Amino acid sequence: MKKVLMVVLIVLSLILNLVACGQSNISTGTDVLEKDWNAILKEAKGTTVHFYGWGGDQRINRWIDTYLASRLKEEYNITLNRVPMNIEDILNNLLGEKQLNTVKGNMDIVWINGENFYTAKKNGLLFGPFTDKLPNLKKYVDTDSVEVNYDFGFPVEGYEAPYGKAQLVMIYDEAKLDKVPADHKQLFAMVKNNPGQFTYPAPPDFTGSAFVRNIIYDIVGYEQFMKMEADKETIKKEIQPAIDYLKELKPYLWKEGKSYPATIAQLDNMYADNEVLMSMSYNPNSAEGKVQIGAFPKTTKTFVFENGTIGNTHFLAVPFNAPNKAGALAVIDFILSVEAQASKYDPKNWGDLPVLDNAKLTQKEKEMFESIDIGGATIPQVQLLEKRVPEMPANLIPIIEEIWLENIPEGE
Repeated sequence: MKKVLMVVLIVLSLILNLVACGQSNISTGTDVLEKDWNAILKEAKGTTVHFYGWGGDQRINRWIDTYLASRLKEEYNITLNRVPMNIEDILNNLLGEKQLNTVKGNMDIVWINGENFYTAKKNGLLFGPFTDKLPNLKKYVDTDSVEVNYDFGFPVEGYEAPYGKAQLVMIYDEAKLDKVPADHKQLFAMVKNNPGQFTYPAPPDFTGSAFVRNIIYDIVGYEQFMKMEADKETIKKEIQPAIDYLKELKPYLWKEGKSYPATIAQLDNMYADNEVLMSMSYNPNSAEGKVQIGAFPKTTKTFVFENGTIGNTHFLAVPFNAPNKAGALAVIDFILSVEAQASKYDPKNWGDLPVLDNAKLTQKEKEMFESIDIGGATIPQVQLLEKRVPEMPANLIPIIEEIWLENIPEGE
């Protein structure tokens, strides 16, 4: 029996040694931050990077799986493994691993922003600060920009790198609507005149929640929220006029407001099937992308309110226990290249707004973006930026979503 036990122990020891040898070139600790960029790239070559994030858009998935994965393979011999997972599940997994002191997790990169970043950073779930190691961020990104240094009102402090920009737009078919609403009052009139043909996704759906916040901004403004305490009663009092508006709007909505689409994907399908007159998106170029693949009518257009719509930046972070931190940094830096940002900007691929500073680009690099056909459904970026208003602080958003839930679907 002792001989058998000894053999088992020897075999286990050999296996562990083999595994350790096979992974000896991958840093799981903070020592990667002590290396220069060439050493980080050398360590990253030939490894696998596990990319976790929302997988609800097939065009985005295709861009990651084809363009990004193939270019990383060519450039660094990195194998990119995209793992679709909702951010809530990602955070729950990381929280569990943090509590269990799991030194080596499964995630190398996480697509994140807003209240989820706030939660992750507050609970020590992220690795960093790492962004000062990225050559492309220093070369092409405005590192003094508020939208790069703050995420929904909270300091980034090097714990995430910008991935792309977003701004809420409304989507409509100009063959059915010859005039679009310029503000919440005109939206109410349009909805009332077309009962049952408008709705929005139920918060906490990301886009539905943004629509509710935009209505709040259009009615009561936004400056007062930027430094407001996360006190439910204070917030409720401040947003009450907008809650009253949404209550008044409710009877004229799809299914008389007794039910709401659970996701933006569901609302997009309803718009495509002529069930509603409008959809909406946090990606200003997504409508054009769907026109090009035949999912939306060719007469689809987008618009924003006169007082503006909410814009933000989405980011990439590295979990505290990422098994391949060097590979993660290499992938994130490549995503910040002019080539990758231009590819991502093309509506045929994704349509995501770039995070690069135009003033830092050469004329040839600028022409890469200028040559991209953004299509007839897209508002030019210059016009979008003129109508861009800041996001609400992340710690206020769950409270607003809770107030909406208590007063709109569960209320009168």
